[in-house]
Amino acid sequence: MKARAFKWRARNDHASRRSGLRGQRRSRRHQRGVAAVEFALAFPLFFTILYAIVMYSMMFLVQHSLTSAAAEGARAALVYQYASSTSAALTSRGSAACTRALAVVSWLTQAPTCTPVVSAAPSGCSSNTAMDCVQVTLTYPWGSSPLIPPLPLMGLISPTSLVGQATVQIDPVNIL
Repeated sequence: MKARAFKWRARNDHASRRSGLRGQRRSRRHQRGVAAVEFALAFPLFFTILYAIVMYSMMFLVQHSLTSAAAEGARAALVYQYASSTSAALTSRGSAACTRALAVVSWLTQAPTCTPVVSAAPSGCSSNTAMDCVQVTLTYPWGSSPLIPPLPLMGLISPTSLVGQATVQIDPVNIL
């Protein structure tokens, strides 16, 4: 009797092991393709985040370049320009400032617009009315010509234009 009970137990253990293997095989079969589905669900989110990071870093690059170019243009406004009057000299310095600023950002796909604003004495600069000012403003139309194309709906959160601005004060004694 003991021998039969042992054989029965051995058969049961063997059968349960076989059914366990079948269950593992069956669950593996049911798991096939799950990784592909998870990847298909997660990839668009990760790609969108990566693309947003690249797009905003390009915006910051252009913004920094515009500010740096405006500062370079403002420094160019300090160079002496021969003219017969103070207003002509300041206008000439403003145009020289724009020429220099646009040369610095010539790598952009579309040239930004440059606006020189000249404030001459007696009203002068806002911070010091005794000085003459040349303000250089560069505006790049990011909305119409971005460096990388935006994904759908990303255009709603990106700016339409990027602006860089710099001002230089010039002593009226040193104009002519």
